[in-house]
Amino acid sequence: MQDLSSRKLIGTGRCENGLYRMRIGGERMAMAVGSNLWHKRLGHASHSKLSCFDFISLKTNDETCDSCARAKFTRLPFITSFIKSKECFELLHCDIWGRYRTPSLTGANYFLTIVDDFSRSVWVYLLKRKSDASNCLISFQKMVKTQFNKNVKRIRCDNGGEFTSNRMVTFYNEEGMLLETTCPHTPQQNGVVERKHRHLLETARALKFEAKLPSTFWGECILTAAYIINKLPSTTINNKTPYEIIYNQKPNYDHMRVFGCLSYYRSTETRGDKFEERGRPGIFLGYPYGTKGYKVFDIKNKKMVVSRDVKFVEDVFPYDKINKCIEKEEGVEMFELPSWCFHDQNDMATNEVEETNTVANNSPHEVNMHMQNHFNNEPSHENVPVESNRQPDDLGPIHEEGVERSNVQAQETMQPPPRERRSRTRPARLNDYVVHLPPSIDQSQPDSDQGSSTVHPIANFISYDKFTNSHKAFLSAISSNDEPKSFKQAVQNPNWKEAMKREIRALEQNGTWTLEDLPEGKHAIGSKWVYKLKYKPDGQIERYKARLVAKGFTQMEGIDFHDTFAPVAKLVTVRTLLAVATKRNWVINQLDVNNAFLHGELDEEIYMKIPQGFEKGNENKVCRLRRSLYGLKQASRNWYQKFTTSLQQIGFEQSRADHSLLIFKSKESFVAALIYVDDVILTGNDVKKIEETKAFLDNKFSIKDLGPLKYFLGIEVTRTREGLILSQRKYILDILEDSGMMGCKPSAFPMEQNTKLAKNDEEVRADANQYRRLVGRLLYLQATRPDITYSVNVLSQFVGDPRANHMEAAMRVLRYLKGTPGQGILLSKGGGTNLVGYTDSDWLGCPDTRRSRSGYLLLLGGSPVSWKSKKQTVVSRSSAEAEYRAMASTVSEILWLRWLLKELNVEQNNATQLFCDNLAVKHIANNPVFHERTKHVEMDCYFVRERVESNEVEPLHIDTKSQIADLFTKPLGSRQLGLLLGKLGICDPHAPT
Repeated sequence: MQDLSSRKLIGTGRCENGLYRMRIGGERMAMAVGSNLWHKRLGHASHSKLSCFDFISLKTNDETCDSCARAKFTRLPFITSFIKSKECFELLHCDIWGRYRTPSLTGANYFLTIVDDFSRSVWVYLLKRKSDASNCLISFQKMVKTQFNKNVKRIRCDNGGEFTSNRMVTFYNEEGMLLETTCPHTPQQNGVVERKHRHLLETARALKFEAKLPSTFWGECILTAAYIINKLPSTTINNKTPYEIIYNQKPNYDHMRVFGCLSYYRSTETRGDKFEERGRPGIFLGYPYGTKGYKVFDIKNKKMVVSRDVKFVEDVFPYDKINKCIEKEEGVEMFELPSWCFHDQNDMATNEVEETNTVANNSPHEVNMHMQNHFNNEPSHENVPVESNRQPDDLGPIHEEGVERSNVQAQETMQPPPRERRSRTRPARLNDYVVHLPPSIDQSQPDSDQGSSTVHPIANFISYDKFTNSHKAFLSAISSNDEPKSFKQAVQNPNWKEAMKREIRALEQNGTWTLEDLPEGKHAIGSKWVYKLKYKPDGQIERYKARLVAKGFTQMEGIDFHDTFAPVAKLVTVRTLLAVATKRNWVINQLDVNNAFLHGELDEEIYMKIPQGFEKGNENKVCRLRRSLYGLKQASRNWYQKFTTSLQQIGFEQSRADHSLLIFKSKESFVAALIYVDDVILTGNDVKKIEETKAFLDNKFSIKDLGPLKYFLGIEVTRTREGLILSQRKYILDILEDSGMMGCKPSAFPMEQNTKLAKNDEEVRADANQYRRLVGRLLYLQATRPDITYSVNVLSQFVGDPRANHMEAAMRVLRYLKGTPGQGILLSKGGGTNLVGYTDSDWLGCPDTRRSRSGYLLLLGGSPVSWKSKKQTVVSRSSAEAEYRAMASTVSEILWLRWLLKELNVEQNNATQLFCDNLAVKHIANNPVFHERTKHVEMDCYFVRERVESNEVEPLHIDTKSQIADLFTKPLGSRQLGLLLGKLGICDPHAPT
């Protein structure tokens, strides 16, 4: 049976006795089942396919299938945007291309592209690191404001850290710019700059292929491509050129030449030789910014020169014949050149072009076009505050829901040019000058080897098997990195939002400020949020702590503050107190004062802007501070005075050896309180008095009792049967991760033996900020790692002008730490309480100044409590003189420690033994007769000899091989280093078994 109109089969039947029996039982059963069930039976087929079945009745109100929504969801179409900018610099599109495998001539691996939405003008910056983009954007905004008298209103970019860092968010806020970021993994929303990348790369590749240049010249190709593109008509802007729109004048093309062609430039290096060549051959590589001339790569000297006197042979390309000579035999040198290209790139319009000598002359108007500053490949660091985390609560929506679809998909699939297959060998004469620079420590590396494929995973060097379950939980908790770095991150978590509200409530209840109008002639300082997790002894999160910090660096001395000094506990005091408490088996508790600085009184008239996130309804008000606040110059001093005065009211006295140590003494009781800002260590032999002190402080300031000491100032405290172990495991792992060295091959010692680092102007400069940050972090690591003290002290001498060999030495320290991340010092229970010292020096150890280095170590009952490595302030004329100066420094530290121990009820009844491996020094210290050899150290002689005669110090001789202080005066090999560390009391509870 068939439908006549549609010819669709309705049913079939068998002829029986002249009649057709139709089979309709199955169809009835099928039609009795709902369409949703058939949809599931048929593998979640689409409605269009289900409509082909007659027995399925589709309903218009069918429910949405959850499985289909999750399994078949595709990206929504990108609608072309018809919203256009109305003026130049209203909207900028920014993006970074790279990392490219071959560095450019200037050492760049990336380039930053900035596109003006209105004029389609493009600016290009060559970058060594992605983080340099921040400085480029800041400089670009200043250039626009100064040269074009305009302000950038909006910036559209992806979510890269170089665009969304705290520093950049502060910059956007201060300049009144809106930041528009794309959705994750959606480059189509930034289609203008993505399409511009394609255009740049297509043009640059064409230039490179035509000139047959090697990949090393890709940076010059990109800069020249940007220069050319800005002078080409574009259909997007009605066949006008970007140059014409931004300058209201058509560009001049007379000066332009074929990129990569043979050129001859006028040589000025004749040295007075009348027969020296006056013209030298080179390769034309574009148009320099800020100079009326051309960039020419000298073929013979392999360097870039800029000249106005150039003759071009535009149909000859030198690299077609000599590229093998330049690359394979001699290599191409690295040098510094301008790294960015504005769209006019210094128009070198020639009024007259001569065949024999092309001279670039700019017209007066075109000379005025070059108003921007000269940017180097290493962008200058602007004086922009980086402390702020400010981010507006609502940056406003991105005004264009769609984007211009400029074949973005094609850009996504583009691949870099194929790798050149020619062999590249380094000339033998340059082998001694090759330095493999480490990756940047200020940015994460995309090709990091920290994954499971690394040859040296960190799990091979650290283990938690020796710890109890509760301590494992604690270590796991403090190792998690859940603390937000900015206000923008924090507001995404309700716990941190509540923490900020709690902080504001506490500040208001404490009467920290009153809301007022800003008086005329006064300025209001800013503020920022700092976030910290506080843990219970079992590792659980005790609370989310959000702290409001004032930007005290904007205060003016004499107006906003006067005295600022406030002592904090010396790390030597911390180690000594813990060593004594361990040997005496005292309880050691840790306290945290809530909003410590808020308890200090404030005498000055200070105004602060409304805290970030709480501006609504108070836009025209400021906070007049009535009490101290974190970040103020005088806040720590005010809090310190308040805390010490309060403890003195209940019988505590300040230590004269360290004013951050307060001591309570009675006939049978001894309690010590050590304060470091708002962290307090409370220990002693009287548990009742300790509890009374806690109650008093809680009533006075509101404190958090954190229980037994486990984590103090970034130092992990582990209790064992042998004593207390102090280590900085988490701190080391953080340094390794931030440096991109988590997967590096470990080293057996921190510095190569016989290494003498010196200032070397011929070495390549290292990133100064990166080097200083790394050395600064290593300096604090010395608190529990005496084995790196010498290396770090040597490295710290070069923070003013670090070079590549200095950075390489710093990275070796990280490789050493990679092999021993859990290593620390053991404060043993046994061994008594006698103080013993070791002193040594390295005569004329500094190759730059020929000054010697002093080093000493002091042990309390076998536990290391004080050590130092320091270059002496004067040159010593003999090794004995250098050793004696080192001994004088050690004696000074011994006297201070004996004084501190006396206040801790640890009497030193006998003279402190001081071991030195120089017999002459021992004889000078014990001999009361002066002679010629002691004339230059006469003051030190008197000082040491008086202490020897008063039976406070006893100089003794020790064999050089047993001199532990060697650790602090010279680099040691793995065998000697291991022997001395064993004597020093270094252990590693995290070492794999």
